[in-house]
Amino acid sequence: MRFGLGLPVNDLSLLAEWARRAEASPFRTVALLDRLVYGNPDPLVTLATLAGATSRVRVQTEVLLAPHYGTAVLAKQTATLDRLSGGRFTLGIGVGGRADDAAAAGIDPRRRGRRLDEQMALLRRTWAGEPYGDDAGPVGPAPATPGGPEVLFGGFVPAALERVGRWGDGFLGAGLPAPYMDQKFREVERGWERHGREGRPRLVAQVNAALGSDEVVEEARKEIGAYYAFTGRAEYMVDGLLSTPDRIREAVTSYEAIGADELVFYCWAADPGQVDRLADLVS
Repeated sequence: MRFGLGLPVNDLSLLAEWARRAEASPFRTVALLDRLVYGNPDPLVTLATLAGATSRVRVQTEVLLAPHYGTAVLAKQTATLDRLSGGRFTLGIGVGGRADDAAAAGIDPRRRGRRLDEQMALLRRTWAGEPYGDDAGPVGPAPATPGGPEVLFGGFVPAALERVGRWGDGFLGAGLPAPYMDQKFREVERGWERHGREGRPRLVAQVNAALGSDEVVEEARKEIGAYYAFTGRAEYMVDGLLSTPDRIREAVTSYEAIGADELVFYCWAADPGQVDRLADLVS
């Protein structure tokens, strides 16, 4: 099992330092969340900057809320990032769940799933170099990865899991304990088989983590609570924060046991020293 880091978004000046430390560590991936009506940076712009500051570690959206984006522009942006990173880009993708994000983006939240399916057909066609439509030719540049960057779908509803087999390369599940994530992993695998896909989907799990002083842990708890306040489950998410070496080791063991290919530690506190502390545990 490999390991990744979700980067905190409350101090943008430290993101390059996080990426550089990850580059020198066992971590495979650095990832950024996507929201519109929130104080996070634009993930594609930021990951392009971090890709330029690194040469090995992969850059990933976790997850990009594709229905908020114009599809042709999204095809160009993602192909460009894949090209400039030398094929190190993973497009974690989903529909989102915030009414304010949908309102700001000017989309009907009731059509998010259908819109994502329409977008995926266009993205796959565009990344393959085919014309965008009857009245428009190819949208370049060509991605470095043949057929487009790796695509991981996030979300737990049946339609989200089914999209992995239909359009994706794998699944990204966040915030579920290993026994429940095990069920989702197996559903994804069954959907993969129904669509006649060869090989197997890549299975990625995400947990919230903070490792350091009491101040670091409290900062992470505060950030998680603010981010998930709209869900009505903020307290549950805060309580799930992994903040001791023992809990982190237990998580590694439990997700490895259910077949996770990668475990991403989403870090909500800004202290870059967490990279080294987490690396010591997983190496």
